[in-house]
Amino acid sequence: MGVNGSAGTGPWFDLFDGNGQRKYLTNGEAKALLRIARKADARTRLFCRLLYYTGCRLSEGLQVTRHRLDMETGRIIFRTLKRRRTVFRAVPVPRPFLRELAEFAEALGLEPDAPLFPWCRQTAWRHIRTLMQRAGIDGPQASPKGFRHGFGCHGIGSGLPESLVGRLLGHAEGGKSTRIYTYVMDAEERALAARMWRE
Repeated sequence: MGVNGSAGTGPWFDLFDGNGQRKYLTNGEAKALLRIARKADARTRLFCRLLYYTGCRLSEGLQVTRHRLDMETGRIIFRTLKRRRTVFRAVPVPRPFLRELAEFAEALGLEPDAPLFPWCRQTAWRHIRTLMQRAGIDGPQASPKGFRHGFGCHGIGSGLPESLVGRLLGHAEGGKSTRIYTYVMDAEERALAARMWRE
């Protein structure tokens, strides 16, 4: 039974499992994970931050090359998966992080079209899962989609327009995928609930 009252249906089902446990990382969990990642090797650390800053799909992150680092505009270019035709999207990231990626690729002597993260999907997830375990993150949110859902929730909760969050995540224009994140706005909901707690 989903938390919205029906099994496997409704917007909540994408963000909570059948037992009502959330499937997205909170910003606090993501920050804790990034702190743990500082102790990891450079490639794993950078991949973890890539997922945090962009909300990209795991497989999309594995396709990032030096050519996809747009130093001029401060964005990373992703080939959006799950589309019938080839679609690219540009996602802005902090410039210091973009420079780190470029310097990492340069230090390794990577060709412009060589992937920064030459792992298979299973290996990439194993690295992230290990960091999540070290950070004490356990449950449905400890998954590849946990970062992506967390990015969407944090974006909506920070006041970004639903259409912009959808574009950054690579959702089809006019689709309903992004709308699920409007149902989870922790900061605003807690602020409203706090009014009831006042004496």
